[in-house]
Amino acid sequence: MGDYKLSEAEAKFAEIIWDSEPVASMELVKICEKEMNWKKSTTYTMLKKLCEKEIFQNVNAIVSARMSREEFYGSQSRKYVEEVFAGSLPRFLTAFCRGKKLTAKEVEEMRRFIDEYKEEN
Repeated sequence: MGDYKLSEAEAKFAEIIWDSEPVASMELVKICEKEMNWKKSTTYTMLKKLCEKEIFQNVNAIVSARMSREEFYGSQSRKYVEEVFAGSLPRFLTAFCRGKKLTAKEVEEMRRFIDEYKEEN
C-alpha cells in the first residue's frame, strides 16, 4: 500500500483526475493549466507523486485511478480513526456527535449502516 496522505494541491489534483478519468495526459495538462494555472512540468511532477502513492496510473499516456475516490477517502477515514481514536468507531462517533443532535433521518441511516455491516456471531 502507498502513502495516502495528500497536500491540499495533491487533493485538488486528485479530484480533477477522478472527475476526468480516463484522461489523456496531455488533456490533463490542459485542464490543470486552466483550473490550477499549472505548467506542464508541474502537472507531470504531481502526477508522478500520486502514481508513486499508488492512487493513479499513467499507462500509454492515459491517466486513470488505481484507487477510486471512495476507496481513497475510506482509507483516509479508517487511518484517522485508528490514529486518533485507537481504532474505536464508537469513540469517534461519540466525539463527532457531541453537542449535536442527530436528525431522525441520520439515526435511521446509521441503523441501516450498522445492520448492513454488523458482524454475525
